[in-house]
Amino acid sequence: MVYADLHVHTTRSDGTFDPAAVAPAAADAGLNAVAITDHDRVQPDLPPVTTRAGVELVHGIELRVETPEEQIDLLGYGVTPTDALTDELERLQRDRETRGRRIIENVEAHLDVDLGIEAREGIGRPHIARAVVDHPDTRYDEVSGVFDELIGDDGPCFVARDVTGYDEGVRLLRDACGVVGLAHPLRYDDPAAALARASDLDAVELHYPYDRPVGEDPTDAGFERVRETIEEHDLLATGGTDAHGTELAKEGVSEAEYDRLRERL
Repeated sequence: MVYADLHVHTTRSDGTFDPAAVAPAAADAGLNAVAITDHDRVQPDLPPVTTRAGVELVHGIELRVETPEEQIDLLGYGVTPTDALTDELERLQRDRETRGRRIIENVEAHLDVDLGIEAREGIGRPHIARAVVDHPDTRYDEVSGVFDELIGDDGPCFVARDVTGYDEGVRLLRDACGVVGLAHPLRYDDPAAALARASDLDAVELHYPYDRPVGEDPTDAGFERVRETIEEHDLLATGGTDAHGTELAKEGVSEAEYDRLRERL
C-alpha cells in the first residue's frame, strides 16, 4: 500500500492539478503524505513540510541538470528557497518560455495548424502535446504519440533547453532542501551513468510507474539495480506517481520509507 506519493506536478509547471487541490486529492486517495515537485519551480509561501486536509504536504522541486552524459532530473524535498536558487529558477523560467514559443511555432508549421496556445511562465512540452491532441485537425489522440513523433528529444519540432549544470544544481538544492535525490533512474539513455551519480546524493527514486522508459527496460533486473545502488550508498528510497494528471497513489513509498525521509527533513 502506498503511504506517501512524493512526485506530483501542478499547474505551476506541466501538471493539471491546482496546487491547492493536491492535499485534498491525496486525502481522497488514502495517502498520508504527498509532495509537490514542479519542474524548475517552487511554491509561493509553502513551508518545507506542513499539514493540509489532514495530509502531510512536502514542498519539493524537480530540477533538470546537465551531466557530461545527458540531462537528468534531481528531486529536492523540504524546500526553503535561497536567493541563489530563486535567481536560477527565474532564469530557467525565462528559458522555458522562449523554448516553449519556439516549439509551438515548430509544431504549428509542421502540422499547418494554429494550436491556440501561448508560451507562458511554467510552460512545458506536455502542455503543447495536450494542445495537439485537443486540436480537431490533428490525427493525434495520445500525448505519448506527440512526444514520439514531434517534440521528443529526437523529434523534428524539438528545441533544447539551457539547463543548470549538474554540480551547480546539486549545490543549489543542497543549500535549499533537506533531501536531494535522483529521479526515475531507468528513464535515461544511460541508467548506469545516472545511478553512478547517486553517491553524491541523499536518495534515489525506487518506486515509479516506468510506463515510458527510454533507457533500460523496466524489468526486475533494472529494479534490483536501483535497489542495490540505494543499499550500496545507504540512500533513501523515494517514489511517486510523477502525476501530470489528477491520479495519485499509482506509486509511492511505504510508511517506513517515508519515516526515514521525514527524519532527514
